[in-house]
Amino acid sequence: MNLSDSEQTLEAILQTYVDTNFLLTPDGVILAYGSSDNSLPYTFSDAIHNKNIKDIFPPALTEQLEQALQTVGRTGDVVPLQYGLLISNREYWFDACLIPASDSRVMLIARDVTECRETEVKMKWQMQQLSILRSIDLAIASGLDLKLLLSMLLDGVMALLHADAATILLLNPKTNLLEFAAGKGFRSNALQHVRLKLGEEYAGRVALERNLMHIPDIRMDQTEFARSPLFRQENFVTYSGVPLMAKGRILGVIEIFHRSSFTPDADLRSFLVTAAGQAAIAVDSAKMFSDLQRSNIELSLAYDAAIEGLSRALDLRDKETKEHTARVAGMTVNLAARFGVEQSAMIHIRRGAILHDVGKLAIPDQILFKPGPLAVEEWEIMCRHPDIAVELLSPVSYLEPALEIPHWHHEKWDGTGYPDGLEGEEIPFAARLFALADVYDALLSSRPYRSAWSKEDTVRYIESESGKHFDPRILPEFLDLVRQNSF
Repeated sequence: MNLSDSEQTLEAILQTYVDTNFLLTPDGVILAYGSSDNSLPYTFSDAIHNKNIKDIFPPALTEQLEQALQTVGRTGDVVPLQYGLLISNREYWFDACLIPASDSRVMLIARDVTECRETEVKMKWQMQQLSILRSIDLAIASGLDLKLLLSMLLDGVMALLHADAATILLLNPKTNLLEFAAGKGFRSNALQHVRLKLGEEYAGRVALERNLMHIPDIRMDQTEFARSPLFRQENFVTYSGVPLMAKGRILGVIEIFHRSSFTPDADLRSFLVTAAGQAAIAVDSAKMFSDLQRSNIELSLAYDAAIEGLSRALDLRDKETKEHTARVAGMTVNLAARFGVEQSAMIHIRRGAILHDVGKLAIPDQILFKPGPLAVEEWEIMCRHPDIAVELLSPVSYLEPALEIPHWHHEKWDGTGYPDGLEGEEIPFAARLFALADVYDALLSSRPYRSAWSKEDTVRYIESESGKHFDPRILPEFLDLVRQNSF
């Protein structure tokens, strides 16, 4: 069936901005199909023309599409929907909408948002990591009883890994045996009386070799876990063991059990090692060195590593601004140093700079990557990303001092910025510093809606905004820094 000229033009436009589009009859027959990239694993051949959607899509999606087609036919409105497809053992997610076309036909356009969805899931997981690390840190600092602290550690690890059970065995320095110290999720007391030599069974091997161990199926090993006749009633499938080490000494082992298949990825393994390191510090402090002051360096590195990981996840979504975060964070820190900002505050400035655009994770792709000017409604949605950033980050208490930049980096000296219209010194100092670096680097970078500016034009614009967008007392120092460092 031939499309009209206007529909052919529409199809060409859609192929520029979406991954797939279909022209359908009201009862779901495919009249035309297009894809912006035929190499994608979910594209279709021309053989689908004149077939019904129920012939190519799974029943659940077909039902969803048929209901949407009925709504379009009944109301004449655009109907948005989101759906998932399992393709080549990977789940793909799409934001789509059905748009009424001429002669009762309907255009189905779909955008692949799989990376965005995966990034959001990863971000939530990393935020959960940070919260667990921080809660353990606070518990250690507050001097909680060792048993309470170990119980809290097990809660956090089990929640993050969706584990069915976990235990902590501590090394008794007098007997040199691993002994039960805390456990959760067990149906019996199978492990509560365990005493293992170094090298004996899984936990003993973890302690002796001082390495993380993962056993995909402990049911296949008839020699392990012969600790108690009750143990096999637990029906565990997978096992993970992590050594507790402090100052080069083995203090114990964390054991994690699942009653179904489970394989920790590199991020989970890294988190387990970090959490085990914290637990080891607590054990060492509580049992042996009551007057020892614990250093925050390793924890700070762990927090910053998690934040850097979140920043990389953001870059995966927006390849156009890749490395923008690292550049503006470096410029902001250098500028802050010129004003004598103390190192303790500098840490929060750097974290805030790295997380400045975290709120954009909640902005739809069609707005964030729109190649032209935003409509009023779209701009209102875009302007919400600073408040969204606060919503995302405020549950993590240690990030509270870093919220100034994510929250107010779009405020302007003359009060015309957003989200709160702050003016002059009402704008936090860190946000005023960051605004210069952010605008400068953004103008030097290409965006979907414009080409990169030259350095000369960028500097000229920055100077023209003194007293309008930027703090006139900060601007000279920033420009001097630009000249010296050739940013």
